[in-house]
Amino acid sequence: MAGYDFTVTIDGSFKSNPQDPPASQFSHFASEGVNIFRVPFAWQLMTPTLGGNIDQTFFQRYDNTVQTGRRTGAYVIIDLHNYARWNGQVIGQGGPTNAQYNSIWTQLANKYKGDSKIIFGIMNEPHDLPNLSSWVATVQGVVNAIRATGATNYILIPGSSFSSAAALPNEAGPGLLGVTDNGSSNKSKLIFDVHKYLDSDNSGTHTECVTNNVDVFTTLYNWLKTNNRQALVSETGGGNTDSCVQDVGQELAFLKAHQDRFVGFTMWSAGAFDSTYELTLTPNGNTDTKLWQNAVRPYLP
Repeated sequence: MAGYDFTVTIDGSFKSNPQDPPASQFSHFASEGVNIFRVPFAWQLMTPTLGGNIDQTFFQRYDNTVQTGRRTGAYVIIDLHNYARWNGQVIGQGGPTNAQYNSIWTQLANKYKGDSKIIFGIMNEPHDLPNLSSWVATVQGVVNAIRATGATNYILIPGSSFSSAAALPNEAGPGLLGVTDNGSSNKSKLIFDVHKYLDSDNSGTHTECVTNNVDVFTTLYNWLKTNNRQALVSETGGGNTDSCVQDVGQELAFLKAHQDRFVGFTMWSAGAFDSTYELTLTPNGNTDTKLWQNAVRPYLP
């Protein structure tokens, strides 16, 4: 449910123009069986000063959207959408300090720890990280900070290469397996956060699909099973084309058939996108897009 992330770029900078995802979409999708929504936001909107306090005016606006989703009974992922960066610099690696990063999640955890159906998406699509070991330490630190508030919510743990499902087993994944939850060996509430698109360059910017990703998700499934872990596919999607109807449908069929390791998926994207956006899933009134009707809806809970 995009909108509060608009104009965040992959270097973690932000301009302006946040838009509220239409409230009517939550009830529309929930009536079809959707039981999870993802609501991305720009770090700079939530805390205009790095390491500073949450802006209460923006938070009231954001929380209104979150609660609209929650009133349907669905889970809601609150997604910090900044690519492991603030204005071009990487967290804990020359950019924001780990303490500054921990600060926003400490504040958000204190606000949402009373609701077990709020999921903490601690960072969207880290990429080009100079040091993976440092990123693992940053993740461990923010998990510790969240748990220090008393929050027991699920936490989504992202790897590298834009949260790549293909890269996780070989890049950041081995290190992230060692992240502990409140010092415990029980990591069932630490869920790997993975993304995978289906177009020619895996960018999610083309309306035609060229793969169903079953090979990638088979490899990831086996890795998760070996390590007794789970993942959530928080971004995937395609255009409203015949190729994507076929490939996205096959992808989601695989994920649903292997839900012992893949706990769910969220599609990119509806919300404040209009019909001109390549991967729009925004309904036209009560009429869903071609991709949603034919490739997504059959695999909802």
